[in-house]
Order: sequence, then C-alpha cells, then structure tokens
Amino acid sequence: MSIRLKIASFWLPDFILKRELDNVAEKTITGLNNVLKQHKPEKMEEIIKKDQILRGNLEERRSIMASIHNNRVNALIEVLGYEKAIEFGRNAMFKVGYQLGQDARRRLGVGTSFEDLEAAAKILYRILGIEFKIENKGGKIIMVVNRCALSKYYSPEACMVLSAADEGVVRGLNNNMNMKFKERITEGALDCIAYINEVKV
Repeated sequence: MSIRLKIASFWLPDFILKRELDNVAEKTITGLNNVLKQHKPEKMEEIIKKDQILRGNLEERRSIMASIHNNRVNALIEVLGYEKAIEFGRNAMFKVGYQLGQDARRRLGVGTSFEDLEAAAKILYRILGIEFKIENKGGKIIMVVNRCALSKYYSPEACMVLSAADEGVVRGLNNNMNMKFKERITEGALDCIAYINEVKV
C-alpha cells in the first residue's frame, strides 16, 4: 500500500472532503446533463432553474447534490421513459465513475491488491457519507453498505442510476474487478448489497 493511500485512509481534513465532494457532484451532474442535452436540450434551462449552489457543511452539500441528481433523473424519465432513462443514465454514470476511479488510483497510488481497492473505496465513500464492510460468503465477496447519507435524499430511480457511478469507480480503481449492486436501501432493503468479482475476460 502506498504512503499516500495509507495517509488518506487515516486522515482527510474537512476542506479536502468538501473539495472532493464538489468534484464528484460536478462530474456526475455534467454526465447527466450530457444525456439530457443529447435528447432534449431545451429541457436544460427549465431544470437548471431548480438547482441550488453546493455550499454549507458536508451533509448540506450531499443533500443539495442528491436533489440535483433527483431532478436530472426525473427529467430523463420524463423525456425518455423509465427504461431508457435508467439505461442511458446508468451507462453515463458508469463512465463518470470509471474516470473518477482512475483519477483516484493515480492520485492515491492504488495498487492491484484487493486490500488497496478496499482502502481506496472507503476513502471515496467517506466523502459521500457511506460506510461499508466486506464479507466473504461461500467464496463470494460481498460489500454491505450499512450507512448511506445519500439514501435519505435519493429517490429509488436516482439511486439506481447513480449507483452505476460506484460500480464504475471500482472498475476504475482496479480494472480486474467488477461490482454490481443487487439490493438498495432506497428500495426498502435494510442494507445496500453489492457483489464484487473478477472481470471475466
């Protein structure tokens, strides 16, 4: 494990957490905007009017970001219909997440071990107010999210779309690993459950 990854695992000041959250918000919102612009650009002016500026403490910033995500996903559903909105939104968010993961891998010096992947994921999830543990059940690696600050604000549809960014982040952190959510708190589950496995070539 690199020195940068070790330090970040134990110590991240509040101003860095805010800066990184703002970066995640900017990238994900832009990704959703791009999907909407491809299909109904005239809708953007109406949507942007509803946006708040990201400010305040971490919890306030998370709430505002989630509200903007909800508005974008609702707009996509209105324009594209439910199935295409979820499909196109998830595809866009996976790509955004992948880039965020690659960027974090470079900046933190993330290696190819599962230990490095887990440490880096915990750092990125701390920014979002998410806590998880890794379990090995019958040879299957499962991520159990038992606390998610965003679940208080996300609609089930927004969570379904934005969770693809998380899946992309894992791939960006380690190109040999794949993550897929199977259960979500926003859909009534007690915990979010995701399976992590090696990418099949």
